[in-house]
Amino acid sequence: MHRSHLTAGSLLALGMALASTPALAQSTGSVDFEQQTIVVSGRTTKSVNGVQLPDTPKAKQVLDQTIIAHQAPGQSINDIINLVPGVSFQNNDPFGSSGGVLYIRGFDNTRISQTFDGIPLNDTGGYAIYSNQQLDPEVIDQVNVNLGTTDVDSPTAAASGSTVNYRSRNPTEDFHARMIGSAGEYGYMRIFGEVDTGNLTAGGLRAYVTASNSRNDTIYGGIGKIQKQQYNAKLYQPLGSNGDFISIAGHYNRNRNNAFGSVPMWIENTGTRVVGTGSGNRYPVSGDDRFYQTARCTFAAPVAGAADVAPSTGACGSDYDYRINPSDTANIRISSRFTLADGLVLTVDPSIQWTSANGGTLGYTASEKTTTINGVSGLTGYDGSNYYFGKDLNGDGDKLDTVRLIAPSQTKTIRLGLIASLRYDINPDQTIRLAYSYDRGRHRQTAEFGTYNTNGTAGTYFPVNDPITDVNGNVMQRRNRLSYAILHQVSGEYRGKFGGLTINAGVRVPFFKRNLNQYCFTNRSGGYACFGSDAANAAFAAASTYLIDPDTNLPIEKVGTKVLTPTNWVAPQQRIFTYSKALPSVGATFAVNSNVGIFANYSKGLQVPGTDNLYNSFYFPRGSSAATPNPESTDNFDLGVRYRSGKLMAQVSTWYTIYQNRLASTFDRDLNTTIYRNLGRVDKYGIDGSLSYSPVRDLAIYLYGSYLHSKIRDNVEAGDCSLQNAQLGMYGCPLINTGGVLSSSGTAYYQTAGKRESGAPVYTFGGRIDGTVGPVSLGVQAKRTGPRYVNDQNLPFYVNTGNNTRQEIFPAKAPAYTQVDLDAKLSLDKVSPIFNNRTFLQLNVINVFDETYVGGFSGTLNSQSTTLSPITYAQISPPRTIMGSISFGF
Repeated sequence: MHRSHLTAGSLLALGMALASTPALAQSTGSVDFEQQTIVVSGRTTKSVNGVQLPDTPKAKQVLDQTIIAHQAPGQSINDIINLVPGVSFQNNDPFGSSGGVLYIRGFDNTRISQTFDGIPLNDTGGYAIYSNQQLDPEVIDQVNVNLGTTDVDSPTAAASGSTVNYRSRNPTEDFHARMIGSAGEYGYMRIFGEVDTGNLTAGGLRAYVTASNSRNDTIYGGIGKIQKQQYNAKLYQPLGSNGDFISIAGHYNRNRNNAFGSVPMWIENTGTRVVGTGSGNRYPVSGDDRFYQTARCTFAAPVAGAADVAPSTGACGSDYDYRINPSDTANIRISSRFTLADGLVLTVDPSIQWTSANGGTLGYTASEKTTTINGVSGLTGYDGSNYYFGKDLNGDGDKLDTVRLIAPSQTKTIRLGLIASLRYDINPDQTIRLAYSYDRGRHRQTAEFGTYNTNGTAGTYFPVNDPITDVNGNVMQRRNRLSYAILHQVSGEYRGKFGGLTINAGVRVPFFKRNLNQYCFTNRSGGYACFGSDAANAAFAAASTYLIDPDTNLPIEKVGTKVLTPTNWVAPQQRIFTYSKALPSVGATFAVNSNVGIFANYSKGLQVPGTDNLYNSFYFPRGSSAATPNPESTDNFDLGVRYRSGKLMAQVSTWYTIYQNRLASTFDRDLNTTIYRNLGRVDKYGIDGSLSYSPVRDLAIYLYGSYLHSKIRDNVEAGDCSLQNAQLGMYGCPLINTGGVLSSSGTAYYQTAGKRESGAPVYTFGGRIDGTVGPVSLGVQAKRTGPRYVNDQNLPFYVNTGNNTRQEIFPAKAPAYTQVDLDAKLSLDKVSPIFNNRTFLQLNVINVFDETYVGGFSGTLNSQSTTLSPITYAQISPPRTIMGSISFGF
């Protein structure tokens, strides 16, 4: 096991290496700027057991291959950064292939900018991060986490707070090849291979190619597989001896995942519910009952001449565990650095990304008949409630039936990016840089229909490739829209050294444009009605009522006590949204002595509304406030102290974040849509700390911890008070008794004022210890994750059991939990000289003590259901899992 103990001589060598090797930050320009800071200050980034604390004004921590290599092979990098203070990640499985839920300082994944060699990975529409689509850990050189702010050239619409930046390694100068085979419980098998060419020319041209393939059974439910393939390649050419270079790299990732383990947040003592993923199931109360089994099923054969009926729920294949969540992602990226003159450096990073993915093969009931709207008969399409095809769908020769079809929310994205930066050294202590960032995502979102197999599984991963058409040949859609998310950003940054004080100041000015084209009708809840013909569009538009109140400039949904039928629908249309804001940042570091430094930083963050939220706003008339959602902004403050020496590194930072117009989102897995809520102003503050200590070469200890507090300032509007609300004690609604007649009036409010945000843990702390004896090394890591509120009202979940009485189904907090992981390695090169240092045996044990805890979930505003339906769902935690690996290299 490698340890870094820096002497005066090795400091100079490391500094020279850092000047020529991309590290620490996201884009090549940010890398170059931070490395120049290191050279000027003379305070080199030091590593103890794979943990680095860069000397920057930001609260930042870096993990390199020393620690990454000891984690489970194939593991998601988002699980590995769980070792960083302030980070909380709940993995959906032990292997990193099934997704998870990420928070950093209470920022959820849609507010965390994640980049890979400088290119943004957040979804262009809703800014989500998909942890199961990340780079193979063997190819990652290092990952750095900015806990509270982003880089000045970051091309992101999502980062109101933290950033996760990781970089792929460069090809080695010597030829080598390696193969790693892994096997474990739950049918886990993985193969990873890599070949480095070494120097191909005297100028140092070199390359590598890697490939991996993994699969395992779904952990719970007993149905389906998790499959993942990935391929990577990079060509690297150094230019001269001053650190200039150009590289081109490619990446492809393919996932085919069955859904599993997302169960209702419902704990019931009566025993009438069993563990499972349906709305009538519950969450496991112990480790003994978490391994539920999903029943197999077979579709009944259709009967000619009979009106076959497929139920809308409970039909074969409708169970959550039958759904498949496929994705194909690819990118080509170029990184380059050119010294134009002494002290003048240009960096250019262009990229292109491509994605095809859908949200899972959710089932819908469709009719073989046509419909009549406003006197126009023979129409096909989706009227907001039912799907009409007008043709035989199940092959029984009639058009009398309703059938079950899949209609996943399909997304295809083509994304072009560019980050260019020009750095100029005014003198050895003064540096400036200017940068331009460009990001253009073409986001095509549809929902074509496909068939089921007779055993309830999806007949195709991507119905978009061979969609079912209606009787007229029109492609039937459940969703149909085209979005262009465009960013132009200019930024500038200054660094000046004044003795022991170094000042960094910068500003980025993004110009966002959202060009949105909705081809379906939209209602208040964000639902759609889609037709494939002009006649159907015209008939539905004529039948729909869309009245505007001239006083409020909002749609009228009822006249007196009568609700307008059909519900208001706004016609298909195009809208363009633009946002721009200057986002300053200023920070400083002060060297108290050669080991101790103080740092402080302020930055302003911005998140513009995602396309899903903007499409929901189409329901409201142009010019109204509801039709122009405001962006979310943050003011982020950091203050801390670092201690860095060859054997000991420590950092403690306090932070404070003020949200304005805090937007929050929850994904409804049954509606297959994202629901937004606005919490107004939210204040958050906390403390993070870490310590890494290596008293002797073969022993290292790492400790970390964090505490988070958040406060929602206001109650959030929930609609009009109803009598049932008042009788159930919901939303602060008053119960009015007028002569024995009960009623309620006024506006309902979620009782969020003074409460904490849901989803993020109150505290986390943990540690890792590594030891080596001869050829054997052993690592043990443990993390305690504090309680997480399940809703923003900080109340238990309740359901209405009838007669206006309620039952608690889940406590206000998901309990704290502790997970312990173990890794052991036998280095065969220390056993026999016939092996090299790439040949070893490795054992990983995830969740050693088989702790059962509440896995990842999305926080929500609501705390109570007026029916016996669950409010939201949570993932079951991964069980204890043992896996072994053998690596053979030459």
